[in-house]
Amino acid sequence: MKIGIVCYPTYGGSGVVATELGKALADKGHQIHFISYAMPMRLEAYVGNIFYHEVEMANYPLFEFPLYTPALASKMVEVARFEKLDLIHAHYAIPHATSAFLAREIVNNGLKIVTTLHGTDITLVGLEPSFLPVVKLSIERSDGVTAVSRFLREKTITNFGIDKDITVIPNFVDTEKYRRLPIEEECSKFSPRGERVLVHVSNFRAVKRVQDVIRIFNEVLKKIPSRLILVGDGPERSACELLVRELGITKQVKFLGKQLELVPILSAADLFLMPSQSESFGLSALEAMACEVPVISSSVGGLPELQVHGETGYIAEIGDIDRMARYAIELLTNEPKHRTFAQAARKRATLFDVHKIVNQYEAHYEQCLAGELALRN
Repeated sequence: MKIGIVCYPTYGGSGVVATELGKALADKGHQIHFISYAMPMRLEAYVGNIFYHEVEMANYPLFEFPLYTPALASKMVEVARFEKLDLIHAHYAIPHATSAFLAREIVNNGLKIVTTLHGTDITLVGLEPSFLPVVKLSIERSDGVTAVSRFLREKTITNFGIDKDITVIPNFVDTEKYRRLPIEEECSKFSPRGERVLVHVSNFRAVKRVQDVIRIFNEVLKKIPSRLILVGDGPERSACELLVRELGITKQVKFLGKQLELVPILSAADLFLMPSQSESFGLSALEAMACEVPVISSSVGGLPELQVHGETGYIAEIGDIDRMARYAIELLTNEPKHRTFAQAARKRATLFDVHKIVNQYEAHYEQCLAGELALRN
């Protein structure tokens, strides 16, 4: 198949999933065309059947704000016609599904659209009154729609009143790449005196509650010599750095910023913290689990679909810092239990291996191209 993939190229779950999916599909022989305003972050190596098309933005004094949606649609039209695409896979409903809908109407040659819903496009941004009718139309007019969790599928149906089949295809991880490595140098770098290592990875938005991560760690630190590694960047980073200074734990906390290579960091970790306010799936938690890192998380969204409470980690209510800290201390002070949880986390992660999930996307594409999904709706 010739597949156009439209995604955000930035440091976030939807862009990571879209890029990794495209790479996996290319490995299976499909021709992949990424369409975005910048090179996707994880598209780091040359592959013969992967192509990148940059959306060109025109500057005109009349337009106070950049008109990305029509510019993206025009680029889709150009790529679809010239490369003879079979379908466009839009990751994140807004504005990608809308642009894909426009492109299909213009091309008018049987081009199919698959839209994958990732989270805040449904639970936050898409609910804005200025966007809601457009997002609803774009989803309903897609030939196929997928969501990364059962939670997100139900939220979409409820929030938008959509009467359409939405297929749940979860996020995935390359379990060959994401596996625990015996990296002594990395471990000594993060814990020079053998301290326990806690890790958090996110885009540092308010919804990730990174300050809760720091407060949980502060409680753990009172009982156990430990270090906290914070990976990522975003609007909440400055507030988090201020909190670390106020708590007097600057020597125990490292802000690494954005990192492309997570396996060495996760291989040095003993626990992964994800106390999010909203999480449609929890991709970074899955990557940690694949590296045998138990997860302490909140009970929101798709997280209970990913990890198993009391087996691969622990789940607590949003904002329950004390309980999350107690869970962390329990695991970090009981080595046999920690080892059992770590092995269970890895085993659970293999259920979401990239090869299993890519097969589901291929089957979904084939149904769309055959018109079966359209007939069911």
